[in-house]
Amino acid sequence: MSIPILTIVVPCYNEEEVLPETVFQLSEVLDSLITDQLVAPNSTVLFVDDGSKDATWSLIERFHLSNPFITGLKLAKNAGHQSALLAGLLKAKAYSDCVVSIDADLQDDTSVIREFLVKFHEGYDIVYGIRQDRSADTFFKRATAQGFYKLMTSLGVKIQYNHADFRLMSKRTLDNLEKFQEVNLFLRGLVPLLGFPSTQVYYDRKERFAGESKYPLRKMLAFAFDGITSFSVTPIRLVTVMGFLLFALSVVAAIYAIVGKFLGANVTGWTSLILSVWFIGGVQLLAIGLIGEYIGKIYKEVKQRPLFVIEKELTEGAAQEQASATSQANQPASARR
Repeated sequence: MSIPILTIVVPCYNEEEVLPETVFQLSEVLDSLITDQLVAPNSTVLFVDDGSKDATWSLIERFHLSNPFITGLKLAKNAGHQSALLAGLLKAKAYSDCVVSIDADLQDDTSVIREFLVKFHEGYDIVYGIRQDRSADTFFKRATAQGFYKLMTSLGVKIQYNHADFRLMSKRTLDNLEKFQEVNLFLRGLVPLLGFPSTQVYYDRKERFAGESKYPLRKMLAFAFDGITSFSVTPIRLVTVMGFLLFALSVVAAIYAIVGKFLGANVTGWTSLILSVWFIGGVQLLAIGLIGEYIGKIYKEVKQRPLFVIEKELTEGAAQEQASATSQANQPASARR
């Protein structure tokens, strides 16, 4: 096997505090991998700015000028973590043999990337980074995260336990990932569906180096719900089961009322009536809301709007395209015909 070209894709949103250290650590990792001939000398780090409001893009531009490893991609607006990550993966696959995705906060151990490459050379197309120690997380975040993975598994979703988006993927896996034209994007569920040879590498999760988490409770819950409804119809089936149970209860209640009427034991009660109405009404609204969520996802899929819009590129390919366009523009009109 020839020495592969590696691109490390790093989605960023308001990461100006941690970005210099991220650049330093990833540059050292690449330099070490190149020295040991695990990756080619033209391997790079691709930072994807997901519509940051701080100086993140300015820093990427500055590091691009001073560090040969650093390239950049700027999205026109905030598209969300998964869309920004996908934008970087699809851009990188055009000139890379393998791609590693990692968050900018340095909670994932950058030294593990070497183990990813060793597994890639052994023939694995996908290498998952699995968190074996989450002691750096708060008790609440650790408990909710692990509960999410267990819930997804119980609903029949094929997902790697304690794995986020720290992974290596080969070019052919990314070529096939591009065929999934889903608007409701949940990469942690999509990647295992590819079915290529895969393995796991375990590491200890660190504390965030600087800045604040971009996933507060509200976003975490929305992300979890989006993942569940994008990959499982079990919630709708549970509503159906609930409907059957309520129907059975209503039959029992009807029999009880009829028997009571004939025995003369009925006592008219406002409380029992209003509670039953509220209960059934609440279940109906819950069911309608859940079905509406799935219909909303169908609505988004049918429109097929792009997941992201690229505003600027700081990559070798972009520079070549710009140079070619400039050269053609400077040619005489007769030469351009």
